[in-house]
Amino acid sequence: MTNGEMRIGSAFAALGAGALLCGMAPGDMSVATFLARAGSIERLGPLAIATPEAHYLKGEVIAAGKRYKARIDAERKAGRRTTSCPPESGTLSPEQWLAHLRSYPPQSRKSISIYSAFDGLMRKRYPCPA
Repeated sequence: MTNGEMRIGSAFAALGAGALLCGMAPGDMSVATFLARAGSIERLGPLAIATPEAHYLKGEVIAAGKRYKARIDAERKAGRRTTSCPPESGTLSPEQWLAHLRSYPPQSRKSISIYSAFDGLMRKRYPCPA
């Protein structure tokens, strides 16, 4: 490998690392992207859960949930009204989550983040009393 080739390789590596470091926050992935990535492993059936891709997607949902909970907790602590009133703990199956994501019209899925979709699901499932 020549010195020039090594510099080009190093430049690509630096660009890749920069993209990772400056990338989106967890939960900022679009609903369209999430569904496309989930669709690519659904064909594996029960084995899909063991794939790195499934682990990554699960991490996105967990991160969105943590961001959501931090926001709700901060709003409660500040005495402000929250957008939803979930219990302290609960469950959400992958089927329920995917059904919620698929409920968004296809033309709007690119502009809705996983975080916003999580908030929307919580609003639906746990509305605050009037």
